[in-house]
Amino acid sequence: MTQAPAATPKANWKPIIQATPSKATGPSGSSNFDPSKHITYKEPSQIIKMKDLGFPEDAGVSPVAVCQPFQLFSPEAIGQMRDEIFQPVVMDKCKYSSNIAACQLRGYSPKYAPFIYDAWNNSETLSIISKIAGVDLVPVMDFELGHINVSVKSEEQTKEELAVISNEKRFYADDEGIAGCPWEDDKPIVGWHTDSYPFVCVLMLSDCTNMVGGETALLANDGNVLKVRGPQMGCAVVLQGRYITHQALRALGAQERITMVTSFRPKSPHIRDDTVLTTVRPISDLSELYYGFGEYRMEILEERIREQLRQLRDRRRSGKKMNTTAFKKFLAEQEAFLKHMNNEMVEEDKVQVGYMDEIQIPDVVVGGKSSSERPAKRARVE
Repeated sequence: MTQAPAATPKANWKPIIQATPSKATGPSGSSNFDPSKHITYKEPSQIIKMKDLGFPEDAGVSPVAVCQPFQLFSPEAIGQMRDEIFQPVVMDKCKYSSNIAACQLRGYSPKYAPFIYDAWNNSETLSIISKIAGVDLVPVMDFELGHINVSVKSEEQTKEELAVISNEKRFYADDEGIAGCPWEDDKPIVGWHTDSYPFVCVLMLSDCTNMVGGETALLANDGNVLKVRGPQMGCAVVLQGRYITHQALRALGAQERITMVTSFRPKSPHIRDDTVLTTVRPISDLSELYYGFGEYRMEILEERIREQLRQLRDRRRSGKKMNTTAFKKFLAEQEAFLKHMNNEMVEEDKVQVGYMDEIQIPDVVVGGKSSSERPAKRARVE
């Protein structure tokens, strides 16, 4: 039975780092996306493979697990993105919450955010993301263009955190080379989970100058937890989040932490699509979500059938016998594809709005010690 959405923070707050409104035309006053000035790409310092986390290289759709933060968009581009997402109409019509995340913005692009839509659909942006991911990617659907996670604190809370950081940071700075404070580990912004879609690109929209923490924690195959440092404003992280259990750790010393999470899937219809709607179904306009999911999945099926039909015709024209075994294998794969798709499209009255099961991690390992022995510190991927 459908339940009321979880309580959300009142929408009477304003972003701490204000964007400078553009004088150009458009729903939000933003100008057109121009890759020559809005993309400021610098390669990530490290790309971490699935095998580095103890997983087989073919566990996902690419051997790549995650990258270190890299510069992607210019300050002007970030300003225009903020200008679009903080329109009153977006805050009013596109805000969702759940038991694991208090304030999120979804489904606002392209209607209210043409600049954001163009930024993620631009061929240069897609080329960058695909190169890092190790597989050609496209945005999964319009509804998922620019999912926003919002965390905002009062000025008093921020001052208290900065004071604690100043007094205690020195006790942790030399501990195994992990800079920052350990207590944020027990207060994640979003709890342990796997994503619904194969890849995500997490873009930072906040000024992180004084921020401590905010890393992404990854659960390796052996139970160890590794941390990838959080990105700075305009920087991004590419993560194969469908196949890796992870969480976003809380940040200290910053009044706001606003991230944009854009989801991607393989461009080729012949690469498997393991998309599930588990983490997005409770925080979505189901009609829009199902339209997008149904459309791209049917396009994949359409392309597969066209290719199979071409092969059948070519084989017959060349005088070869029907390969019944191969054809039955193809049919079985498409039956599984449709069954999976049908299972993911849960009827509206059976969706519990605003509630998601959090993955329970009973015991994690760091440096040879279990979490019960040493619960506060976790290893960082450098």
